[in-house]
Amino acid sequence: MKPTQYLHDAGQSLWLDNITRGILNDGTLATYVRDYSITGLTSNPSIFDKAIEGSDAYDDQIRSSARGISGEELFYELAIADLQRAADLFNQVHGRTSGVDGWASLELSPLLAYNTEGAIESAKALHARSGRDNIFIKIPGNEEGAPAIEESIYAGVPINVTLLFSWEQYLRAAEAFMRGIERRVEAGLDPDVASVASVFVSRWDRAIADDVPAELRNRLGITEAMLAYRAYRELLDSPRWQRLENEGARTQRLLWASTSTKDPDVPNTLYVEALAAPLTINTVPDATLVSFAEHGKVGRLMAPDGGDAEHLARAFADAGFDRVALAHQLQREGAEAFDASWRNLLGCIETKAQTLAAAG
Repeated sequence: MKPTQYLHDAGQSLWLDNITRGILNDGTLATYVRDYSITGLTSNPSIFDKAIEGSDAYDDQIRSSARGISGEELFYELAIADLQRAADLFNQVHGRTSGVDGWASLELSPLLAYNTEGAIESAKALHARSGRDNIFIKIPGNEEGAPAIEESIYAGVPINVTLLFSWEQYLRAAEAFMRGIERRVEAGLDPDVASVASVFVSRWDRAIADDVPAELRNRLGITEAMLAYRAYRELLDSPRWQRLENEGARTQRLLWASTSTKDPDVPNTLYVEALAAPLTINTVPDATLVSFAEHGKVGRLMAPDGGDAEHLARAFADAGFDRVALAHQLQREGAEAFDASWRNLLGCIETKAQTLAAAG
């Protein structure tokens, strides 16, 4: 049995952390679905920036669309066209799992990361524009994002909460999700609104790589994931959630993001193997997916109680690392990085549009 199939059978979904028109056109994504148990995907501005800048696959649509639109509007024309195709590819698993799996994700403009009202309106408009039931809209899980998450869930918009790093940030996102569901129950609306909460992993280890003791190297991201998993499983067992589940609510699934290794001295399957956990999703880039499918190994599944995460967290504290402060820093830096990618992306599209127009 392939390691990817083993994870699927153990109750973890594997999603691709990538989308390009190339992998749609040449059948690569369909191959991942067939051979590597891929049942969804995520996208972000960085992914689309690389996809559009490094390919001529978008040129025809840019040439035809740029006559009437530009900037963000043109980007969303390109991105939604790709995500609709991906969502259609996942339709079978989406139907078979009654909407638990089979999702693609589209990110809000990072310029709205600290604009609550703008994020609420944009999330609703983008989901309607996507024309697919199985497309998530991604909203950052920062303080400004929490009310946007709640309002979007209340409005029935499926949300992928992004840029979460710690268990505290995860619980803030889960609280916003549950408030939105509770309001739907009170209003007599269907409480079955899908959501995932995306906890980023490898960026922890990259942030402290130059200062961490050798015995703790590449272990902080996994420690934080285990703490988040414990919080997640405790929430699922809580009376508050069980009341909502009894009303017909759907679990907000925990998703592992940023799971490619940044340290060349460790296997690129490190985080996939360590984060094997039932009732979760792991998003992986192409190279990590292929490596794991070919020679990955999965041992014990992650313990619902977090295993030795508390002991490891104390070891990092003793080594001088303030995990709460670092989580805030990583969330802020993540938003800034997406902002920069977004500006580069729009600049790339504009340059391409001008070049193509000049060429006739």
